[in-house]
Amino acid sequence: MPGRTAVPPPPPARRPPRVLSWRLRRNPLRRRSDLVQGWIGLALLLAASAATPAAVVLAADAAHDRATQTARRQAQTRHATTATLLENARRHPEPGSAEARGTRYPAQVRYTDPEGRPRTATTDVPPALSKGSTLRVWVGADGQLTEPPLTPDQIRNRVRGSAIIAALGVPAASIAAYGVTSRVVQRRQLAAWDRAWADTAPRWTAAP
Repeated sequence: MPGRTAVPPPPPARRPPRVLSWRLRRNPLRRRSDLVQGWIGLALLLAASAATPAAVVLAADAAHDRATQTARRQAQTRHATTATLLENARRHPEPGSAEARGTRYPAQVRYTDPEGRPRTATTDVPPALSKGSTLRVWVGADGQLTEPPLTPDQIRNRVRGSAIIAALGVPAASIAAYGVTSRVVQRRQLAAWDRAWADTAPRWTAAP
């Protein structure tokens, strides 16, 4: 009728998704072991999909707690002091470059430990520093030079690394479990074939 809005035809019904593994499909060559292996693979896939997000969260939380405790402990046992350079530091072949700003060279310095005793040690310093220059160093409870406490960026990097390991580890464990299961199933298949052949071979090879 004129002026009547045409109703679009309903979309065609979607076919159910095909089974992910050929081992679960009906076919005359499928064996019971194939079906068992297919269901195990599907179960491991679903388990990995469900467990990966939880593993990532748990690993990230645990890494954050460990790194935060480490940073707090380091802040309590390490302190910053001023050290004096006892020799000229090496010069970088490309002064002023980005590589030079990130390069450090070993050089001897003198500093004072927490008990007030002067000490001499070797540490990494920026290039081209002249003898007598001062720089900030971190000293541990034993009086030895050490790294500064963990920074927030370093803590985040540790958390990120643990999360990535967890995200890759769960699927890898599932794949390994599936591989072990496949080997067990294949060995049982071979053993069954050997038994079947042992029963059948005499009838085929017997002389008339």
